[in-house]
Amino acid sequence: MRVSTSLLYSLGVDSIGRQQERLLQIQQHVASGQRMLSPADDPIGSAQALTVSQAKARAGQYATNIGAASDALAHAESTLGQVTDVLHAVRTHAIAAGGPALADADRRAIATDLRAQLAQLVGLANAKDGDGGFMFAGFATATQPFAESSSGVLYSGDSGGRTLEVAPGRHLPVSASGDRVFMRIASGNGTFVASATAGNTGNGVITPGSVVDPTAITGDSYRIQFTSATTYDIVDITTASVVSPGNAYASGGAIGVAGMQVTISGPAAAGDQFTLAPSAGQSVFETISDLIGTLESAVGTSVDRTRLANGLNRGLANIDQALEHVLTVRSEMGAGLRELDTLASGNGAQQLLHDQTLSRLQDLDYNVALSDFARQQLALEAAQKSFIQVSGLSLFDYL
Repeated sequence: MRVSTSLLYSLGVDSIGRQQERLLQIQQHVASGQRMLSPADDPIGSAQALTVSQAKARAGQYATNIGAASDALAHAESTLGQVTDVLHAVRTHAIAAGGPALADADRRAIATDLRAQLAQLVGLANAKDGDGGFMFAGFATATQPFAESSSGVLYSGDSGGRTLEVAPGRHLPVSASGDRVFMRIASGNGTFVASATAGNTGNGVITPGSVVDPTAITGDSYRIQFTSATTYDIVDITTASVVSPGNAYASGGAIGVAGMQVTISGPAAAGDQFTLAPSAGQSVFETISDLIGTLESAVGTSVDRTRLANGLNRGLANIDQALEHVLTVRSEMGAGLRELDTLASGNGAQQLLHDQTLSRLQDLDYNVALSDFARQQLALEAAQKSFIQVSGLSLFDYL
């Protein structure tokens, strides 16, 4: 093969250029600390690193969502704790209002305090979260959910419950609508409402009652109707039929109707009526307003005192239902916070594994890189020196 001078120079320069390019590549790896500067450096490793990076990004988003969900639930749970305190205070006042030594003025003073508790409860129901949105407005977080009016406290939010995805496929509820928390609370004992008719002339006081046989509950409304001071009939109001006529009345004795049981204490009068109706949804604001109305009514006769006792019994039963309902919602939020703690721990462990995998795929082994750099530098210097020697060859040196 005939090697011309131009070919000699061209080959020499190309060789030195390749050596310099390789040296520059190694220097860039050392400067960046990365084993792969482009997918061409390691196609398989680059694909694996991309997959792991995407998984790490998802885990990072879940971590952000977990933090946001924790904040939202913590705010709501704390607010419901204050709601529980208010309801406990209302219950205490309602019990105290039944004291026989209290005068009308004393009960009106208690009613005034209950109005303050009602206003505080409305304020808590309108509480805002850390983002400035109304906590119990459902999806309508920019709309104040509760407002007092002449007809009671009205709800302007919706029934939506916000969620956040805190793990693959796990959408955790981070709010509860005010409609659910404050408005739709079962009245009475949760299954039925026992109440005395306003026109009663006797002194019978009925208890909230209890369910003794859930399988016998029909969903009908019933009336305990006194035909005399010592006898009563049980009438199914829904079907307009007498279920049990001519029952003997004993003060304090249990009266059973279709799986329900109540007790009436005190002397009754002919024509007195007591109803057992299925529980319906009632707002906690209405419950407190009813208690206030009961306490502000004057008590001048034994019939008035019986009306007061029946009203307080009914109000206490409704307050107990509201307390149980709020505590249930609060416990759900507490369970959500515990779940988030577990998810945060697992998510942190996953992110650590992703970091370790990415380090293995992407990080540069400096010992190997510096060794390659020194070897390549030596090769470049050798190429340069050999090129000088070869390019210096000439026949004129031998003349």
